[in-house]
Amino acid sequence: MTLSVYLSGEIHTDWREQIIDGARNLSVSFDSPVTDHGASDDCGVAILGAEDNKFWHDHKGAKLNAIRTRKGIEEADVVVVRFGDKYKQWNAAFDAGYAAALGKSIIVLSQPEHQHALKEVHAAALAVAEDPKQVVNILTYILTGELPA
Repeated sequence: MTLSVYLSGEIHTDWREQIIDGARNLSVSFDSPVTDHGASDDCGVAILGAEDNKFWHDHKGAKLNAIRTRKGIEEADVVVVRFGDKYKQWNAAFDAGYAAALGKSIIVLSQPEHQHALKEVHAAALAVAEDPKQVVNILTYILTGELPA
């Protein structure tokens, strides 16, 4: 069995690298949004032209990013959605909702103190993990049936 995993959410820490590194011996392919914050924010105006109004600046970028995000989520077997501590990730909640609407298997990666705020997202998930190692352990179990040592 091979899994396609889409890594959505917070872009300010190395959680993606921790999961990818931890799963290096598993039959998993990973995809994610563009994690270069500046490129993600400015792709629309860089490609389609400047905007005087910040709303339209963001609108252009969001639409271009949505092409990649939709494809990644639609093609994924599992969607991991990370909610970080520093920022409210409205886009991550949107990605989780989109994945749920498509019937995707969702693993949420969040801290216990956000349980109440994320209760609806957690309810849609098949697992709620607190650290990247737990996500690796979930992927290992799914693919091999092995429990962590």
